[in-house]
Amino acid sequence: MIVIFGLGSNLGDREAHLRGAVKALQGLDPGLVLSSLFETEPVGGPPQGTYLNCAVRLETELAPLALLSLAHRLEREAGRVRSVANGPRTLDVDLLVVGDVRRETPELTLPHPRMHERAFVLAPLEEIAPELVPDGWRERLGGRARVDSEVRRLGNLVLG
Repeated sequence: MIVIFGLGSNLGDREAHLRGAVKALQGLDPGLVLSSLFETEPVGGPPQGTYLNCAVRLETELAPLALLSLAHRLEREAGRVRSVANGPRTLDVDLLVVGDVRRETPELTLPHPRMHERAFVLAPLEEIAPELVPDGWRERLGGRARVDSEVRRLGNLVLG
């Protein structure tokens, strides 16, 4: 099934943190699709630096909770410390979509409940999944993402 992750980093070597996560996700699907790299302003939380964000689309049969566990493992391996809500982080790995799964539990809500409100998620998603119809929308994403001064396309993440 199609799985989409949103990745972000605003501490340390931001590109290296994203690169490490993408390379790990390639273990699930060597043919994954990676969006461009975007620089974005933080949303909520304490004052902090800008983020680098991208999105990854891949195919896997892993269950949603196994994917969530993988996301948390990647964050830990990158040195993420969860001490302040919406605080700065070395790596943020959000599970956005898992096929057509709809789920609302204390551990995981799918599709991600706020992805349609966040330009830092919508801009990369528009590149890799323009056919996606976010919850509450009547039409597909393609052409609707708002890319403005808070989201700046930087180019491609070099995986080499």
